[in-house]
Amino acid sequence: MGLFHEFKQFTIRGNAVDIGVGMVLGAAFSGFIDSLVTDILLPPIGVLYTKMNFENMFISLNGTVYPSITAAKEAGAATINYGLFVTASVRFLIILFAVFLVVRQMNRWKKPHQHPLHGMTKKECPFCCMPIPTQAVICPNCSSTLEVSSSRRNQPPKWRIK
Repeated sequence: MGLFHEFKQFTIRGNAVDIGVGMVLGAAFSGFIDSLVTDILLPPIGVLYTKMNFENMFISLNGTVYPSITAAKEAGAATINYGLFVTASVRFLIILFAVFLVVRQMNRWKKPHQHPLHGMTKKECPFCCMPIPTQAVICPNCSSTLEVSSSRRNQPPKWRIK
């Protein structure tokens, strides 16, 4: 599974642990990420786009042109601050990606400790309707004897009760 595909699945899937970890990491990294975005990433992008400063990109709704957002706010003009929105969006995506990498690593650490039947395919017990491993002969939940498929009837059992 590719890194981008896993990132997409992480952003779509809502898991309480993932969200909790994301909130803690987001709070812990907010100063770091803010500086990274504002001081490191956006200035070179601004230079590429004709030396524009993202923090001073805005639209004044009263039609008057102001040299900066602070000047517009001092004049009492309503503004749409799309430059600040771009900055916040980049900051959000970086935090989201950092949280994804941490949770992805945490999930990798969990895999060796998972239950041995975790990767097996499952079927439903016809008596108690609980999920059980496909190769089960006796339901571990209700102890019902299950019908053995014709392909397995002639095979010796993999385990023996002594």
